[in-house]
Amino acid sequence: MSIHPTAIVHEGARLAPGVSVGPYSVIGEHVEIGEGTTVGTHVVIQGHTTIGRDNRIFQFSSLGEVPQDKKYAGEPTRLEIGDRNVIREFCTFNCGTAQDQGVTRVGSDNWIMAYVHLAHDCQVGNNTIFANNAQLAGHVAVGDYAILGGFTVVHQFVQIGAHSITAIGTVLLQDVPPYVMAAGNTAKPYGINSEGLKRRGFSPEILMRLKRAYKTLYKAGLTLEQAKQSLTEQAAECPEIKPILDFLEVSGRGIIR
Repeated sequence: MSIHPTAIVHEGARLAPGVSVGPYSVIGEHVEIGEGTTVGTHVVIQGHTTIGRDNRIFQFSSLGEVPQDKKYAGEPTRLEIGDRNVIREFCTFNCGTAQDQGVTRVGSDNWIMAYVHLAHDCQVGNNTIFANNAQLAGHVAVGDYAILGGFTVVHQFVQIGAHSITAIGTVLLQDVPPYVMAAGNTAKPYGINSEGLKRRGFSPEILMRLKRAYKTLYKAGLTLEQAKQSLTEQAAECPEIKPILDFLEVSGRGIIR
């Protein structure tokens, strides 16, 4: 363990072997940090925050502070961060609220660039990329491998499907289904994330079927219920389509159009 003399680490904090804490950082009483994680200069980690192994947290980030929610009354809500995440400068992750699950979660192997904000009760999966200044309001869910372009702004309770991608400056007021590219203010769909899916090993045949599914949902002139029926038939031959159907069943704000 390496703790700089100017860092303030509460005696109640639990730091595993191999944790490094840089100059002038502050670690609160209820914080737990896993082996191999490095905490940079001037980082503040407070609240009931659990951070896993081998994360790299850059300078001036604030993790686990109270939510920016007027209803918050000091409940012992939490922030949970997984393993091998990169969290760049000036990121702010708030803990959860009692009105939701009581926890803000970030999975593992995420690449989170500077000035990203994750508000209370957000649920972020694994292997995501958040470009600079991506901003999530409360209760937002982000699926695995999703990519948020710089300055993407997400309304509260919006869900972002796995393998989706947004362009720079996208404003999301509704949900983005899996695999879909979104752009604009307000966001509209622009096909599937073909390049990202190729990089992740999706075969040409699967890509063709996902493009067909996209056209069924957005281009065929069907009602949502009619599109679901067609997608159900397509999913019987291509399991990769099933996540789209599952997503549509739980979408609370409606999908972008």
